[in-house]
Amino acid sequence: MPESITTIIIADDHPILLKGLKDFLQDLGLHVLATASDGKELLEKVLELKPEIVLMDLEMPGMTGLEVGEKMNELGLSTKKILLTLHKELFILQKAKELQFSGYILKEFALGELTDAISIIKKGGKFFSEKIWENDRKQPLKELSEPLTPSETKILRLIADGLSSKEIADKLFISERTVDKHRSNVISKLNLEKKHNSLLLWAQRNRDIIG
Repeated sequence: MPESITTIIIADDHPILLKGLKDFLQDLGLHVLATASDGKELLEKVLELKPEIVLMDLEMPGMTGLEVGEKMNELGLSTKKILLTLHKELFILQKAKELQFSGYILKEFALGELTDAISIIKKGGKFFSEKIWENDRKQPLKELSEPLTPSETKILRLIADGLSSKEIADKLFISERTVDKHRSNVISKLNLEKKHNSLLLWAQRNRDIIG
C-alpha cells in the first residue's frame, strides 16, 4: 500500500451511518481497514490492525468512545483518535481533549467537516467542530482595543489548525519562546482566560474571521 494512503477504522452502532461513513471515507481516498459496532470490538480491531486513525462514536455498547480512547492511551497506542457525537456539551469536549483525542466532530455536520478534519489531523494538527460554539458571540478582530500584528495573526491561523508552539516555531523558523510570547500577547488582546487551550478553542470557533 502506498505510504500516502491513510488507514482508518470506524465504529458506530448504527449500521446505516456506519456504511455511509465507510463509503464517504473511501471516496476521500482513505483505506478503511475495518468497521466495528461496539467499543470492545473496536478496541480489539485497533490492537490487531494498528490504523493511523480511528473514528469512533461516543455512545456505543460495551465501551464508550471515551473509554476506548482512555484504554488506547493506557496501551500506548499511537493511533490518532476522532470522536463522533451528537453532544455539544463542553465538558465532554474537555474530557476528549484530556484523553488526547485529535478530533471532535458533531454527527449532524460530519460529512461537511470530515474532509478538513482528516487533512488537519494527518498533518499532526487537531480539529474540534466549531459548531459546538455556534451560539456563542464572536468578537470581530477589528473591534479589539489593540489590533493583532501580522505575526500574531499568522500564528493564530496556525493555532486554529491545531499546531503546537514547537510545530509553529519550526514552520516559521523562529524560536518556541517567541511563539509563546506571541500567544501570550494574543491572549491578552482577546481578553481570554489564561487556561490550557483557551486560545486554541477561540481560534477554532473563530476560524472564519482570522482567515
